[in-house]
Amino acid sequence: MPENTIPAMLNAIDLGVTTLEMDAVISRDKKVVVSHDPYFNANITTTPDGKFLSKEEASKLLLYGMDYEDIKKYDVGLKPHPDFPRQKKIAVYKPLLSDLIKATETYAKEKGKSPLWYNIETKSKEGGDGKQHPAPEEFVDLLVAVIQSEGIAPRTVIQSFDFRTLKLVHQKYPAIKTSMLIENTDKRSLDAQLKELGFVPFVYSPHFSLVTPQLIKACHNKNIKVIPWTVNTKEDIEKLKTMDVDGVISDYPDLFD
Repeated sequence: MPENTIPAMLNAIDLGVTTLEMDAVISRDKKVVVSHDPYFNANITTTPDGKFLSKEEASKLLLYGMDYEDIKKYDVGLKPHPDFPRQKKIAVYKPLLSDLIKATETYAKEKGKSPLWYNIETKSKEGGDGKQHPAPEEFVDLLVAVIQSEGIAPRTVIQSFDFRTLKLVHQKYPAIKTSMLIENTDKRSLDAQLKELGFVPFVYSPHFSLVTPQLIKACHNKNIKVIPWTVNTKEDIEKLKTMDVDGVISDYPDLFD
């Protein structure tokens, strides 16, 4: 299904997923929008006049420079995705986080599912403040306001590569759980990474290639869950399960039994 959309999340619920993973950005009018990128990705976008978006055009369409009513006019499900040939082609737009939560909570109840968990990434980075997104404190305040108003705070983990946002969540909203995302290029020790973060998070979420039994043991000794990303083959999923990870992030939840 088209990524970061309501139909994708409902499909994941049908597949038995227990945690919905998504990405959050901020629009010009301070709405929390579900989107992997802070701009319209040329791989997936159709313009309001029905044309495929070019890469040159895409680089200029920053969501932080657009009001949500204008963001909604762009389709992100009809253009065939070059990296995911199995993806269904359906008309769909980038949803507000609040609308997505309402839809998934209602659907899960109708299907008799256990309450869902939400893993929400702040798509921010140093150098992007005031350009691609607001400064970290405003970003976190806007995101947490939605999470709290929708009543899912006890079932939410905020994850990020941008430790600035995780520190603010920990300081201002300590009841909300956090997850530190780790790039495959970050070869520092776990202790060095935790020292930079400044506190012990709920989840340690490294690229799956970094996971070793020693790393998992070190995390578990500190009462940190290990949830690697992005694990996209059944072989790798099974391998990590035997290593005793606490979950995995995958683009292919249909690979699970």
